[in-house]
Amino acid sequence: AQKLGIKTAVHEQNAFPGVTTKMLAAGADCVMLAMPEAEKHLKLTKKPVITGNPIRGELLKITKAEARQKLGLDNRPLILSFGGSLGARRVNEAVTELIKWHNGTDKFYHIHGTGKAGYETMKEALSGITLSETVDVREYITDMDVCMAAADLVICRAGAITLGELQACGKPSVLIPSPYVAENHQFHNAMTLKRAGAADIIEEKDITGEKLIDTVSMLIENPTKLSRMSEAAKKSAILNANERIYEIIMKLYTGA
Repeated sequence: AQKLGIKTAVHEQNAFPGVTTKMLAAGADCVMLAMPEAEKHLKLTKKPVITGNPIRGELLKITKAEARQKLGLDNRPLILSFGGSLGARRVNEAVTELIKWHNGTDKFYHIHGTGKAGYETMKEALSGITLSETVDVREYITDMDVCMAAADLVICRAGAITLGELQACGKPSVLIPSPYVAENHQFHNAMTLKRAGAADIIEEKDITGEKLIDTVSMLIENPTKLSRMSEAAKKSAILNANERIYEIIMKLYTGA
């Protein structure tokens, strides 16, 4: 399209741009970035536009109080953890130890999505204990909007869209970036939230049950810190990414 003189726009969703974005950005009529940090990795002839990443609208339609009522929760904190639809073995292993640590104390609720590949393995790893009613281990979280809204702390990977959802919902997080992605971009994504004061990071090479327990214990028992992290997440959120991207595309189309 660029060689033919057709107007082009590029949108990069990660903090560290991929190869395609690097190849096309210099010749694009507009470069849109979800995260400002991506600019320093690109050779641009004009200033990029920060748009954020589009997120699912339903995430913004339910309040925390409504979500907790829907899940039947009282005022105890809720930990939400997941590793993606297929699952993440190291995340599941660490979360298994976390569940063993707090199971039976009933100090807080915990919903964990194992992913398709990890469900049977995790069930087997937990088979020696009787899970408390406050612990909910699922293969897949089908009501993520409700669970995310209700959560007080989220443990997850650092995909760009997931981070956008954490920001939009104002959720403190413990991020475990996947090292199995191009250019290790999830680590760069996670650092944007850490620098904002909205997240802690545990790299997969460092993840252990003990490390996760220490991190979660420190956060979940410190409501003031969680509140500060929540505010930092909200402050860094861009809630109208769809509109920003649409307006840019239409301006290019109409020549306005």
